[in-house]
Amino acid sequence: MCGRFALTEPAARLEEFLDVMDVEEFPPRYNIAPTQPVLVVISGDRQLPGSNLPERKAILVRWGLTPSWVKDPREFPLLINARAETAIGKASFRAAMRHRRILVPATGFYEWRRPPKETGEKSQAYWIRPRSGRIVAFAGLMETWSSADGSEIDTGAILTTRANGSIGRIHDRMPVVIRPEDFARWLDCTTQEPRNVAELLTPVEDEFFEAIPVSDKVNKVANVDPDIQEPVAEALIAPPSAQRKKRAKDDDSGQLSLL
Repeated sequence: MCGRFALTEPAARLEEFLDVMDVEEFPPRYNIAPTQPVLVVISGDRQLPGSNLPERKAILVRWGLTPSWVKDPREFPLLINARAETAIGKASFRAAMRHRRILVPATGFYEWRRPPKETGEKSQAYWIRPRSGRIVAFAGLMETWSSADGSEIDTGAILTTRANGSIGRIHDRMPVVIRPEDFARWLDCTTQEPRNVAELLTPVEDEFFEAIPVSDKVNKVANVDPDIQEPVAEALIAPPSAQRKKRAKDDDSGQLSLL
């Protein structure tokens, strides 16, 4: 899954990478969390001059997709991610997959390796960023929810897929990465149906990202300074054989205590 990410590049670089205009300048964001506003790119209504491609627009949406048919968002789960393998068949995402696909720019994301509870070992957080150091664009979906009084809110979710080899040692899911050469296809919901872009929803190659162990400061939404990305010594996870021996020892100790 993807529960936290960062976007720290200036507006000029975002405009160049995403081929959009008028991105509002904002401070670097090191710990973007669900329900917060996130920058996304959508396909506009007008065509680019001298091209048959539609223009792209950068807008802000709330991270946490709310389908248009939901009556009360307070009684609906927060959908920050959508599984790419099943999104087209899910009522919550079906319409967005066909009509409202978006790009979510980021400079990286955070993930946690969580050992089995019985080991008593601590979770390890990782800052996962492109090895190239450049911006990355995640595949996303958007819905506009309207309240009874007519007010509207744009909402979005990030698509995830199975983890590649390098991320798999940390978590079994990861965000879907859309390459710049595929931006137009992904955003084109007029001529490109979900089946036409299905091959884009696969794990990026193993070498694309690097995973840097960081402290648990990222766990708290209030921590938004760059120091949450500072590397730390990686917590060692006991191998399965050692975990089994520890559990067996604990079981033996429990039995003896009853005698």
